[in-house]
Amino acid sequence: MGIVLIGYRGSGKTSVGRLLADRRGAAFVDADVVLVARAGRSIREIFEQSGEAAFREMESEVLQDLLDRPGEVISLGGGVILREANRKRLIESGLPRVYLRAGAQTLHDRIHADPATAANRPALTHLGGGVEEIRTLLAAREPLYREVATHELDVTGLSVDEVVSRLDGMIGRG
Repeated sequence: MGIVLIGYRGSGKTSVGRLLADRRGAAFVDADVVLVARAGRSIREIFEQSGEAAFREMESEVLQDLLDRPGEVISLGGGVILREANRKRLIESGLPRVYLRAGAQTLHDRIHADPATAANRPALTHLGGGVEEIRTLLAAREPLYREVATHELDVTGLSVDEVVSRLDGMIGRG
């Protein structure tokens, strides 16, 4: 059984997804990695050169392709839920969809501890990527994550291993 991981940047979707897939003997796919490979540019470059609307269109195309491969553990970009059509596709997929939730400060700390983030990810508002930006975007996105999620897990203070163990308890081992 496939599983879709959703949540804000820094929530652990990729790290959790890799370990979860490994433990289940499933393939893991990161939607952002697929998108970057298709575009031949980083997410930051796509935003800078083509704009957010073009990025979101590419993201929607990748989502549709990945949902057609339901046996995989899929990590989605944090903003994929912004489009109503994407939320509808996710719900209609019938796959378990887990919202990995953490508070703004935790997300900020994780994002800024990752040296690749600054190089590859753009700030998403005029607030420049700080904790206030995260709070603002979480306030808008959290209801959307919850709209599509079949499960929700607060990952604050949990190791990747602990998150995977809790997910196994929530959704079974498939």
